Amino acid sequence: MIRANQAEEWDKADPLAHLRSSYHFPKDANGRETVYLTGNSLGLQPKAAEKYLLEELEDWKELGVEGHTRSRRPWVDYHSFFQSSLARIVGAKTEEVVPMNGLTANLHLLMVSFFRPDQKRNKLLIEAKAFPSDLYALRSQLRFHGLTDDHLILLENPDGSDHLHTEDILKLIEEKGDEIALSLMGGVNYYTGQLFDMQRITKALKAKGAMVGWDLAHAAGNVPLALHDWGVDMAAWCSYKYLNSGPGSVAGIFIHERHHNVKDIPRFEGWWGHDDKSRFLMDEVFEPMKTAEAWQLSNAPVLAMAAHRAALDLFDQTSMEELRKKSVHLTGILEGILLEIDQKHQTGWRLLTPADPEARGCQLSLFIPSEGKALFDHISSHGVVADWRNPNVIRMAPVPMYNSYSDLYRLQQIILEFYEET
Repeated sequence: MIRANQAEEWDKADPLAHLRSSYHFPKDANGRETVYLTGNSLGLQPKAAEKYLLEELEDWKELGVEGHTRSRRPWVDYHSFFQSSLARIVGAKTEEVVPMNGLTANLHLLMVSFFRPDQKRNKLLIEAKAFPSDLYALRSQLRFHGLTDDHLILLENPDGSDHLHTEDILKLIEEKGDEIALSLMGGVNYYTGQLFDMQRITKALKAKGAMVGWDLAHAAGNVPLALHDWGVDMAAWCSYKYLNSGPGSVAGIFIHERHHNVKDIPRFEGWWGHDDKSRFLMDEVFEPMKTAEAWQLSNAPVLAMAAHRAALDLFDQTSMEELRKKSVHLTGILEGILLEIDQKHQTGWRLLTPADPEARGCQLSLFIPSEGKALFDHISSHGVVADWRNPNVIRMAPVPMYNSYSDLYRLQQIILEFYEET
């Protein structure tokens, strides 16, 4: 357990504590800031988002179409204002990333280029408990190519444990790697919070000649990434979770530079992927940009991107390494609280998330065999915003960008009240 003064001391010593005041926190029934632990589902609103959005609305009102070139952030180049920030977050070169579309739409666009089944290589690899939208996307791609679920390799736990073991994944890749056309796992599993060893898995797949993609919905802004150095072929992410850019906000992609400027790569094309120097000449023949921008279809959704820019400004004030350092400590404190309460009250809880800090991000998934919904309802009614997953799992994510140690102390006391009252 932690003491109130101990949490206060940690908060005072926290070099990232000042960032908390840059976000809006929902209020509980008493008007107090909630203990917001669901940034793994929707991150908090940066206070600057409203200002940025109003600026774009003002420019639209005052300039009309001329806002494309004369606004304070010219709309014609709007997507380029994000690339350096995103590159730092995902460990890429600036020309390897671009914000665009939504996550699942981007996964489909990327599979057009990187899932190219043939007689020998015609399998897709993904974890069995991946986010359902990913499974929908992969299965529909298989059907599009005239293939079936027999061509989908689902990574499962051979020993029935709550999360996958890297050695089991590598063993499967060694056995079936010659059949795999594309791997498209989640970097961090949405349900268990497991952080996969993306570097080792990517290396093993590339050694077998497979294409390697990652869905980084729960990884981007949560854990340090090095997509370029790891040799990942492509990746995609959303921006409304740990990147705090608003519900349904613009997603992003990574495409390794070795795939840039390849004339014969299959790709769905649109005018914003056309060479920007001749785009407005309205040529009938597509001339792709020589970067990941070639995968763009349409011009930037400026109003949605305004909030994205406000969110990324805060990431520019720190680094993924600093965020990770606090995350490991913050999540470790939460783990200790949960384990001590379990021991004290014999709750029968079980953490589905790996105990190894190197194998998880900031999310902990707590399996509660009984009283789970009652506990969730209790903490919810006392100002804690967490996430319930049927039939018996509470997901909690102490986000280092804005959560405090005092948040965890409040959570601890609220949970203890539940067991002392029942």
